Amino acid sequence: MNTASKTRHVFILFLADIVWGIAFVAQSKGGDAVGAFSFNGIRFLIGALCLLPVIKILDKKELTVNRPESKKQKKELWIAGSCCGIALFFASNLQQLGISMGAESGKAGFLTATYILMVPILGIFLKRKCGVKIWIGVFIALIGMYFLCMNGTFSLSGSDLLLLAGALCFAIQILVIDHFVSHVDAVRLSCIEFFVTGLGSCIVMIFTDMGPSAGGLAQWAQSLCTWDAWIPILYAGIFSSGVGYTLQIVGQKGLNPAVASVAMSLESVVSVIAGWILLGQMLGGREIFGCVLMFIAIIIAQLPDREYTK
Repeated sequence: MNTASKTRHVFILFLADIVWGIAFVAQSKGGDAVGAFSFNGIRFLIGALCLLPVIKILDKKELTVNRPESKKQKKELWIAGSCCGIALFFASNLQQLGISMGAESGKAGFLTATYILMVPILGIFLKRKCGVKIWIGVFIALIGMYFLCMNGTFSLSGSDLLLLAGALCFAIQILVIDHFVSHVDAVRLSCIEFFVTGLGSCIVMIFTDMGPSAGGLAQWAQSLCTWDAWIPILYAGIFSSGVGYTLQIVGQKGLNPAVASVAMSLESVVSVIAGWILLGQMLGGREIFGCVLMFIAIIIAQLPDREYTK
């Protein structure tokens, strides 16, 4: 891939950052209204539906890359979409549960952004070397996480642990996409990924958000029939899911996953700004210092390093 193509793909990932950063606000409001699994189930199914006409238009204009023709290609596409969908199911729901437990948008954004450090570290298990800059970034990130998440103790809150677990699953999702995206149609992959994630979330929703402990079906239906629920769901479904994750898959195609992850690092910054402007969520000096350290760590970890090879 030449320099111009890399710049274009990185810019596409920056657009995804903006969409996702604002989505933390939608997730905070929507998850509170209907429950974590209901929010994710509905929004990802909406995202899948939004991509169906896009697929038809691209096919009609002959703009589809790696369009599946044979039975073998279609099978590979469904395997790829299912694997990505399973990873996204765990990542998105762990993240949403963490937000629903009270984590502020900015804090959730920065903790989620630790996947950018986890991607190259997990790459070790795929026989990818991890350079010195990565380990420096990890060390600085741990210090930043202490200031951001810990109030004078060496313990993490439940919401922090869920967000970090979600970040690990997002790192796995990035590596899974990297494995499949060069062989299949990116938009179809995204559509199947959303369908699997949405369907899985809806199944869990029946036993959690619609269960007796949550007030039952009547209470769930009542909470769903409000603009407080649907405005965040529609934003997250159409933009965060349908647009954002598709931009990720298209933008990540052909890029080293570590390079792709640094291009997505501004998501955390956008989440802090969006939480401040839209929700009035103010971080204290200690937490802002932690955010700054984590952002520095993210950038250092992703600086070009000859030791890191794809």
